[in-house]
Amino acid sequence: MKKVTQGDHVTIEYKGMLENGDTVESSADTGPFELEVGGGAMPPGFENALINMREGEEKTVVLQPDEAFGHKDKKLLHKVDRSVFGKNITPKTGMVLGMTVDKDGQKQKIPALITAVNGEEVTIDFNHPLAGKAITYKFIVTAIK
Repeated sequence: MKKVTQGDHVTIEYKGMLENGDTVESSADTGPFELEVGGGAMPPGFENALINMREGEEKTVVLQPDEAFGHKDKKLLHKVDRSVFGKNITPKTGMVLGMTVDKDGQKQKIPALITAVNGEEVTIDFNHPLAGKAITYKFIVTAIK
């Protein structure tokens, strides 16, 4: 029976959980997920855990931040003036915004979390929401192509 190798296209069912057991993502919500192993669609530790698995095999892995979504980067915390939001948005702590940023000369929309509102100053966190967290993934390889 074939084993997963780098570059294979695999279909998986998976569930990602925080240390407290809360589910952060699951194919139960979206249906089976297809990816190219090594293509970067999932965190590196997740994709590496697929290597040598067989169709129908199940696995549970705990990914530390280095293997998952990285550590929190203080350079991705930005303080802006409340006026940036205009008159139609009242920024509040915990609010998630879709922000447009320039990266390598291209505009990209990314989520940003408002972490503090102090008078006219608003702190926005551009880190991935799961940065700095260990994630436990349970998955099963349902097909290898």
